Amino acid sequence: MAKREKKKLDIKRISRLKISLILSYAVIVIATVTLVSALAVAKTDTVLTNQVSTMVSSLNVQMKLNMDSYLSRMETIATLAFAEEEAYTYDATSADNDEYEALSTEKIISDKLYSLCIMENFVDYGIVYRNNHTVGKLSNGTITMLGDRLFQDLSGIVSRQRTKDGWATGFHDNFKRIYYVKQIHENALLVISFYASEFESVFDNPENLEGTKIRLINQNYDVIYSTENYEVGKQLPSDILERIQGQSSVTVIDEKYLVAINPCGDEWNVICSVPTEIILSEKNQMQLYIYMIGFLAALLAVGMGAFMSVKLAEPVTDIVSNLNTKAHVDQLTGILNKLSFEEYTANRLADALSFENHALILIDVDNFKGVNDTLGHACGDKVLADIGALMREVFPEADFLGRVGGDEFAVFMNSLPTGKEASYPDYVKSKCEELCEGFRHHYTGDDGNYKISASIGVAFSPEYGRTFPDLYAKADKALYFSKHRGKDTYTFFSHILAEQEVNQHENHSQTE
Repeated sequence: MAKREKKKLDIKRISRLKISLILSYAVIVIATVTLVSALAVAKTDTVLTNQVSTMVSSLNVQMKLNMDSYLSRMETIATLAFAEEEAYTYDATSADNDEYEALSTEKIISDKLYSLCIMENFVDYGIVYRNNHTVGKLSNGTITMLGDRLFQDLSGIVSRQRTKDGWATGFHDNFKRIYYVKQIHENALLVISFYASEFESVFDNPENLEGTKIRLINQNYDVIYSTENYEVGKQLPSDILERIQGQSSVTVIDEKYLVAINPCGDEWNVICSVPTEIILSEKNQMQLYIYMIGFLAALLAVGMGAFMSVKLAEPVTDIVSNLNTKAHVDQLTGILNKLSFEEYTANRLADALSFENHALILIDVDNFKGVNDTLGHACGDKVLADIGALMREVFPEADFLGRVGGDEFAVFMNSLPTGKEASYPDYVKSKCEELCEGFRHHYTGDDGNYKISASIGVAFSPEYGRTFPDLYAKADKALYFSKHRGKDTYTFFSHILAEQEVNQHENHSQTE
């Protein structure tokens, strides 16, 4: 009996020991898992904050570069006006001007300015003389706003003494327009302007990082452009201003905001900001999940902690990947955006060998405004998307395809003829014909009764240029001839074409 009782006692002691060991092991494992999970959450907080901080800083730098490139391109387009000698030598204020010669000269200058004006959505593209006489396109809005002070007030925009030019916004409290003025000589100013809404092609808000705001401000911290339209023309919000006032090229992060600022141009700054709570929101959502998985998978606690760290980092990877794609691709058509197309083309031309053949093709959609006005912008967007698909179908993958304006497209041809007997011009011609034919079969509207077509201009490299601006200017001239030949056709730029243009100007002068 005593032995039986002792045996029962030993069994109880063993059971208690087993329970004690299990409980001790459970406590150690739970404590270890809890500690590892807490460390994982803390590490994820740091890593995620650092990665998003780097991403926002990189985005801000990219927006600065995009803005500098955009302003530089506008200045380049402005200087194209000086291709005509009369544009920088003629003085409308001179008392020695012959009336007939003055009219003829102004006609030549005006034709040049109007041909350049179609390259972008310019509101103003003209020359203003000291006596307030104008040549080219000067909008009623600008003339009415400045009145008799037209030349005097525009002269005030010239702030860079070395280059005799300058940029202005908020001009006379009008933040809807951006002005660029370049002094031609002491009595003449070249003026271009466009709507600030054109900056939408420069700044792109990353959709995967909710709450990110991109702003362009001047030296007075007035908002020139914002992803929130209601902020334009107002002072930068105080909670952002107090974090960056007096600073440039800096990234600031605290418990409320992550803010990055970089200068662009001479007097403007690009600012990207995002609330800190949004950066960490996904980490907070995953915290409980980490602890639950840790307790259920005690033996894999360390591995699961590392796994969750990777899982939490995946959204940032997706954001960076999407930002890279959005920085290069037009979201509506699926082809390159304007900035990337120009960059890719310029780099390819710079690397091209002397014997390589290339072609720059500019495409303008005929009657597209009628699609938007008649059928609505939703239908217009579908037409643009279809055009992107048509271009991908017509041109090989090696070619660069880009959307360079609202209804303007471009192709830089890298591909070569497939047939041994086919010459390169014949190959380009076949692609232009195929593209025009694709447009001819495109109808819009519920009844398919609204027809669009394509006017195309082509310039070959190296024959007519080895740089993007040279090829673009010549392809644009060819496109201009296609438009005036009745649209729905293509024109190759040639020396003959250039001579025809000169002859047309001379004929106009003789007629007048």
